[in-house]
Amino acid sequence: MKNGRCHSSLLGLFFLTAACAAHATGVNVVALFNGKAMVIVNGGKQRMLAAGETTAEGVKLISADSSAAVLEIDGKRQTLAMGQAANIQSAGESGNPTTILTAESSGHFLTSGTINGVSTRMMVDTGATMVSMSSAEARRIGLSYLRGERGYVSTANGTVPAYRVTLDTVKVGNITLNQVDGLVQESGMPFVLLGMSFLRRLEMKRDNGTMTLVKKY
Repeated sequence: MKNGRCHSSLLGLFFLTAACAAHATGVNVVALFNGKAMVIVNGGKQRMLAAGETTAEGVKLISADSSAAVLEIDGKRQTLAMGQAANIQSAGESGNPTTILTAESSGHFLTSGTINGVSTRMMVDTGATMVSMSSAEARRIGLSYLRGERGYVSTANGTVPAYRVTLDTVKVGNITLNQVDGLVQESGMPFVLLGMSFLRRLEMKRDNGTMTLVKKY
């Protein structure tokens, strides 16, 4: 089993089949002010939007304050805090559910999702064998992980106990997968790692600062 560390080679490991083309818009909020927000659209340059202003891509700022921005993207309203990226959903040529993720300034793809219906923060990590999380996050989600198959994984802080579990549902954007293998570690992890037990059931395509995920089955 691979551990839950962030891998520096994350962006070089996208070797899966390319996704079907999809029309979507990726938005990342990088700064917030009263009535204004600085955003990155489709991995481009930062731009400042005032309330009521619309970009050429059709992203409109409805309102903003120091805590969040309300944006209208492709006709849908989304509320994003600073540093959050919108998960824009569309259908690919195959008609399968599709989600677009936008990279953070670090180059990592962070997103909000749900596990068993509970919201959590996730990071795409093709170096993780399974969807992995800390024991603290597992308890918050309500997983009875101690009933799972026990093993051990190596981390930066040494070998720690880990438990293999089955996640009823994992949802990112409008992609929902059932019965996903998961791993709970007795160690601290800042995010849930969206590993290969989820990603191998998708097609993936990275284009500059965006990643397209298409459900295969």
